[in-house]
Amino acid sequence: MSASVAGLLREIADVGRDATRGGWSRFVFDDAEMVLREWFVEQAQRRSLEVETDRNGAIWAWRHGSGGPGTGGRAIVTGSHLDSVPGGGEYDGPLGVASALAALDLLEARGVRSEKPLAVVAFPEEEGARFGVACLGSRLMAGAIDPDRARGLRDADGRTFAEVAAAAGLDVERIGPDPERLAGLEAFVELHVEQGRGLVDLGQPVAIGSSILGHGRWRFSVTGEGNHAGTTRMLDRRDPMVVAAGIVLATREVAAGHPDARATVGRVVPVPGGTNVIASRVDLWLDARHPDDAVTAAVVAAIHERARAVAAAEGCTVELVEESYGGTVHFDAGLSGRLGRVLPEAPVLDTGAGHDAGVLAGSLPTAMLFTRNPTGVSHSPEEACEDTDAEAGAAALADVLEDLLRP
Repeated sequence: MSASVAGLLREIADVGRDATRGGWSRFVFDDAEMVLREWFVEQAQRRSLEVETDRNGAIWAWRHGSGGPGTGGRAIVTGSHLDSVPGGGEYDGPLGVASALAALDLLEARGVRSEKPLAVVAFPEEEGARFGVACLGSRLMAGAIDPDRARGLRDADGRTFAEVAAAAGLDVERIGPDPERLAGLEAFVELHVEQGRGLVDLGQPVAIGSSILGHGRWRFSVTGEGNHAGTTRMLDRRDPMVVAAGIVLATREVAAGHPDARATVGRVVPVPGGTNVIASRVDLWLDARHPDDAVTAAVVAAIHERARAVAAAEGCTVELVEESYGGTVHFDAGLSGRLGRVLPEAPVLDTGAGHDAGVLAGSLPTAMLFTRNPTGVSHSPEEACEDTDAEAGAAALADVLEDLLRP
């Protein structure tokens, strides 16, 4: 069989549409993401691939080497993720999975066979939108997060990752590092829609990734005094929402003072959250990034200092907790160089977005391809990818895989 990337994506275009936020909301192990997981398994089976779900919830679709299962040495792997941010775009994640399937079809049409096994993988909870830790599946596999901590992560409804994963069929006592699987992988190449305007400005459909900016997520918890909005005088208030507003402003001002820094407060949750109630606590989440890990740390420290000052002035307290952090990643030079020789016209770009390929870079050679996004917008319904560019991305991926499958 042979399928276009656009055709594959049309099959899932209505899965997880969010009528409230706009865009798509597909959170790990929720109804929408489970439908996508079933779709991926069905697509793999149509291609006579052997499907398995690993201990951490990643789905692997294997094309074994020409000698059969267990032969041919270490595997070449491609793929991405299926989950999204709240109200996200259509292509972030699924484009990489659909492109991988289309690339396999192209290899079949070319008659490319190899002793080496080839796999397409769909990692879970790449966005961290449900449990707060990005690239959770690949982090677990690589040993980059403690399994007990992962089991105890809670979603917005208070359900733990252990509870949700068990309901999805995982043996949650077995989640965690998978060195045997990693040892069986030769390289991982992830294709992703570009999350910026690099390719638009260069007039190119496909780029090779060079690095990922260091980035992390922190949670501020501001505690004050809950009270009545109508009976509490302004001078008598200890309002954590005022502190939260100060932290948001400090985030913008501090980041603006450090060239190339990016810092964002994208989520604010007041407790109890009533319109006529002064909150007793406000939680807000900070995302901070910079190519230099020391600068990222300095930005966060400066925001924290400003937060403490604002909290003290309002009679509140503030606590800062690091939820996840990944240092700046430079992709394997040998593998990236090989991609450059296969795709000599492709420009080389870095990215400020995190990916599973970045997490796995410490365990095996990894690389990335980016497909042009004409709007330059991501994590939003305005994210886009022209059909011709999507097919160009799949063809470029097929070319890379064909080269890597050679002895």
